[in-house]
Amino acid sequence: MTAVRDATVSDLPDVMNILDGAVLRADAAAVQDHIGDDEVLVAVSTDGERVLGALVLSGHHIDAVAVRRRRRGQGIGSALVEAAADRRERLTAEFDADLRSFYEGLGFTIEQTDESGRLWGERD
Repeated sequence: MTAVRDATVSDLPDVMNILDGAVLRADAAAVQDHIGDDEVLVAVSTDGERVLGALVLSGHHIDAVAVRRRRRGQGIGSALVEAAADRRERLTAEFDADLRSFYEGLGFTIEQTDESGRLWGERD
């Protein structure tokens, strides 16, 4: 079972490393501003020493969710989204089509946003 907690300022380098490794654009200053506002979550190893994944919220919208490359496919991303759902009555996300099954598996209703192929998901 992956432990998920609110990120701290000391987690910022790990969070940015994980987001960068997933090729997600995120401004470090903006992410830091969300830390402490119940909007940046981290999944940590069982000993609590290593950050394995991160999720960034803006209100009810998931701006980014990413997991260290070697730890993907182990339920860490799902644990992060479920922890976010425990904190919000509603979640939304915009994402590429290759992530459709991930979000559908977490109970999101999916629709296409436009011809670009990007998708929009919502979970109540």
